[in-house]
Amino acid sequence: MKISEKRCVVLDMDGTVYLGNIPIPGAVEFIRKNWNRLDFHFLSNNTSKAPDTYVKKLNGMGIPATLDLILSPTTPLVDFLKEQGIHTAYIVGNRDFCRDLSQRMPELRQQEEGAQAVILAYDTELTYEKLSRSALLLENHPEVLFLATHPDKVCPSPEGPLPDVGSMLALYKVATGREPQHIFGKPDPAVLQPLLKRYRKEDMVMAGDRLSTDKKLAENAGIDFILVLSGEATLEEAKAEAIQPAVIAEDLGKAWED
Repeated sequence: MKISEKRCVVLDMDGTVYLGNIPIPGAVEFIRKNWNRLDFHFLSNNTSKAPDTYVKKLNGMGIPATLDLILSPTTPLVDFLKEQGIHTAYIVGNRDFCRDLSQRMPELRQQEEGAQAVILAYDTELTYEKLSRSALLLENHPEVLFLATHPDKVCPSPEGPLPDVGSMLALYKVATGREPQHIFGKPDPAVLQPLLKRYRKEDMVMAGDRLSTDKKLAENAGIDFILVLSGEATLEEAKAEAIQPAVIAEDLGKAWED
């Protein structure tokens, strides 16, 4: 099936739709022009922003996104917490993440005492106290689970890459010897389960700027992938991949022109 015949388009956001707070014109124009023709869904591993924050950001760019179109690693995380009977956790995350987690799972007590798990999100309000308290929990209590929302080493920004959860995991590994029992988000296809239940795989396509998460997610889920060169990956890196993307384009809009 050609890309032009796809029905469901799953979009990475940072590096694909925008860079930081700067819209990528070709992508935003394409989404707005085709809003009523294609089913757009938005997926980011960045757990420093709650879904409603993403909705406001996209709306501010003229994209009429709604909460039901936002996919997040927090969804499979909450499913896991409920399945495992975890009701107390120490959270290394910012206020937006903690608020979102509380709304999704109000019964979860976010505290250090009696914590059954340490949950590491992309904490843009990280303090040494959070690092030290969580590290001590992991060191002194091997029964405490270590969970991470996603594996990204860096987060793209207009100024350059910023340390993300993957970089923080390296710190915890050195300090405590612990690695997470589970990492959610891309490239784990569980983050796409709501869509995989609704669409045929051949009707879906993932578009993103990262080979290690976006492309790998598409491969793991068995759907086609569009690599946009508006973010992290370069054409040279893409050409070195054993499995080539279905389309490589300068931005999202140009992917449909090729």
